[in-house]
Amino acid sequence: MIDNLLPGWAATTLGDVFEIVGGSTPRTDNPDYWDGDIPWLTPDDLSLHQGVQVSRGRRSITEAGFASTSTHMLPTNAILFSSRAPIGYTAVAANPICTNQGFKSLIPPVGVEPRYVYWYLRHATPTIRELGSGTTFRELSKKRMNAVPFVLAPTAEQSRIVTAIEEHLSRLDAVDISLNAAEMRCHALTRSIIVGSIPNELPKDWQLKTVAEAGETGLGRQRSPKYHSGPNMKPYLRVANVFEDRIDTSSIMEMHFEGAEFEKYRLRYGDVLLNEGQSPELLGRPAIYRREPPDVAFTNSLIRFVPGPGVMSEWALLVFRRHMHARRFMRESRITTNIAHLALGRFRTVEFPIPPLKTQQELVASTGAS
Repeated sequence: MIDNLLPGWAATTLGDVFEIVGGSTPRTDNPDYWDGDIPWLTPDDLSLHQGVQVSRGRRSITEAGFASTSTHMLPTNAILFSSRAPIGYTAVAANPICTNQGFKSLIPPVGVEPRYVYWYLRHATPTIRELGSGTTFRELSKKRMNAVPFVLAPTAEQSRIVTAIEEHLSRLDAVDISLNAAEMRCHALTRSIIVGSIPNELPKDWQLKTVAEAGETGLGRQRSPKYHSGPNMKPYLRVANVFEDRIDTSSIMEMHFEGAEFEKYRLRYGDVLLNEGQSPELLGRPAIYRREPPDVAFTNSLIRFVPGPGVMSEWALLVFRRHMHARRFMRESRITTNIAHLALGRFRTVEFPIPPLKTQQELVASTGAS
């Protein structure tokens, strides 16, 4: 129990304060039970939900569906708490609603502010999750839910606490909106600088070549189930690892390479990787490989560009970022099921301006692309 409570506060349990009820699911093979007028929730519905109150889920049930199960019609202001897969999604019912068996919902008595209970459970969720048991997934039994400690404040204090929390959160939301807007402006400015870094009319000391003339290009190793295991497992990069000017190393996969085959696809410092398949606006998203992670190959979802003489890797990165933001790669793409693909042959024909090395260095530095 919690010590040193103020006068009027009580250390109790959820079972001593609330009626705790579960839910149920009508038979899914009976169409007469579904798509009715009764809102029905699953934990997945709350995983997609934002805000304190919820009015309905993605599905609803009929009167016959409700009568066929042991689910409960929960009143407005019931506190919905997912007790399995996972434990801890929380919301307040904005209207009468019922749930599946993944909930242990709380019906508050008079004098208990639903939003106070909501914020209390949000705060206590990490501790409550530890009370769950099970192997396939953790579940909180009704017995353990009843025993969860609860601090009941006086009614006036409950309202004051809720008001204070939600005022602070509203200010944080305003800051978040402002930061998102500033971030979007920064991204727009960055795109503008990158696109404008290469003039439409090239100076006389610049050369205009194709990608194929500016360096070597190639696709990575094709993935196949037969490479999922073997004696020579090596890490590789794929589209999910290559972002604009950044390689994400948080999820590196491995596959088997025969003999010296790994050397063919092994990345070297300064290689530029581009997404071969992406959403249209991100097609050709490039990054430089800088030996992180070390000793790694790449798949055929990526194109490798190895700069030739007189071409800096950082300059190639700037050119390709410019082409991506200017939608230049999109003009060479083919689109299937909302995914655009940049064929190696068409990529090789894309124009590639080459200024003197000193100018490359200056432009890379001025755009912050180094």
